[in-house]
Amino acid sequence: MQIAIIDSNRLSCIGLQQILADIIPIASIEMFSSYEELIINEPDRFVHYFVSSAIYFEHAQFFINNPHRSIVLVHGENYPRIAGLLTLNICQDEKNLVKSILQLRSMGHGKMGGGMHAASHAHSHANCTSSTESAFHTKQPEQKDNILSSREIEVAILLSKGLINKEVANKLNISLTTAITHRKNIMQKLNARSLADIIVYVVFNGFIGVEEL
Repeated sequence: MQIAIIDSNRLSCIGLQQILADIIPIASIEMFSSYEELIINEPDRFVHYFVSSAIYFEHAQFFINNPHRSIVLVHGENYPRIAGLLTLNICQDEKNLVKSILQLRSMGHGKMGGGMHAASHAHSHANCTSSTESAFHTKQPEQKDNILSSREIEVAILLSKGLINKEVANKLNISLTTAITHRKNIMQKLNARSLADIIVYVVFNGFIGVEEL
């Protein structure tokens, strides 16, 4: 499974690549700085194109011809809604960006909330849901029942909802030191690099729904 990120902003590409790699570990994710670079690298082999708005509109015909593959990267919510155009707001904090991508994974190319939006017709949704789900329905830890303890799962859920260590401690009636220890253990057990990995774990294992984040 191959995914392309097409954006001249290298840092944006790297950040998005890392998050997608966490959510879709079996995917091979390649970065391109321009449309021309994409075209000479067999573009048809990619399941999805995450493409900057500037590149999308400069080469609109190509991406319009691939509507179920193309996800336009936008900066903020102040952009015109275009029927059939799926967008991802990359000017979000990590938690909300992960949430937006997980919404794509769970809902296909239908209506999106938060930083992701698609105004597509019913037949378009039906045609593209299978390909989207195949790409975004992959990460299922093999030992999900044994990786974290019941208490650690509680802590992980609260962290995913945006609570800080002190708030977690108050919510669970435990000491701040204990909350910090639980967080440290969760990060180690999941080999997590950031909160994004914890969010992916609790959502993909069904401990919390995307709408609850």
